[in-house]
Amino acid sequence: MRGPNERRVNLERKLRRQSTDAETRLWLCLRDRRLCGSKFVRQEAIESYVVDFICRERRLIIEVDGGQHADNQNDRDRDRMLSAAGYRVLRFWNTDVLKNQDGVLQVIADALEAKL
Repeated sequence: MRGPNERRVNLERKLRRQSTDAETRLWLCLRDRRLCGSKFVRQEAIESYVVDFICRERRLIIEVDGGQHADNQNDRDRDRMLSAAGYRVLRFWNTDVLKNQDGVLQVIADALEAKL
């Protein structure tokens, strides 16, 4: 029987401890099935990437990014790989989450309600 990948688990834990203010604020809205009754987990490894939030049941990934991600080729490659694996990816800027939380939650809710 294969156990958990300790390196990956440790990375996920470290990222959870080092969450940005925007990630923390969004997590408080997503956890415990608070949005549309959908279960989200945070900092989960998929392939060689660690995503900020994922609803496995709806195959929806939420990424919260700072300015360093503006026009980033690595992010485009990552999104393409995740899409090819059957996931939908939504990206929000930190400032959007902090200043327009209701709008961000509405976009996520709409994506959750959309047909797969």
